[in-house]
Amino acid sequence: MDKSRREQTKAQNRETILTAARGVFAAMGFAAASVRDIIRATPLASGTFYNYFKSKEEVYQALRDDVALAVRPQLREARAQADTAEAFLSGTFRTFFRFIAERRGEAQPAPETSRFRMDSPEVLAGFVELKDDIAAASARGLLPAVDEDFLSAALAGVALEMGELVKAGADVETATAFATALFLGGLPALPVVTGD
Repeated sequence: MDKSRREQTKAQNRETILTAARGVFAAMGFAAASVRDIIRATPLASGTFYNYFKSKEEVYQALRDDVALAVRPQLREARAQADTAEAFLSGTFRTFFRFIAERRGEAQPAPETSRFRMDSPEVLAGFVELKDDIAAASARGLLPAVDEDFLSAALAGVALEMGELVKAGADVETATAFATALFLGGLPALPVVTGD
């Protein structure tokens, strides 16, 4: 078997495992699912699974990394199109929150594995892209010249935490407006919640 055919087979096997895992997690839930359940949902031998993944947690992280890879170009495009600080911020938050809302029906894992692993290459690359986009927006005069590390960490932290609320059903536009107002005007700019 030539190298390109071997690489194609490896890619197909990996995708077969990930597709099966998505279905198993959706049907059984992450906590109840086992590696054996994932293997049974594929036409592959059990040894093949272990050539790609060591555990169901690794499979789940691979699925999450695929999600990170999918959203990053959308985020970059939203930020590149911004012509004001408000457009930069709201575009970033809206894109991220919509992406999460579109996946609300997907299987939800156990709480201990439900968040992105922050040290995966795909997630780290997303943080670097955010920092680069902040620097570019500052150079264009859209954002003030502030510490890019702090601002990117603050934006990512708010997006990830509020993303959990969106995943649980919070409205995308309400979350976007809140997060954008927080960064543009601080606490005084946030809407007041009444006891109604």
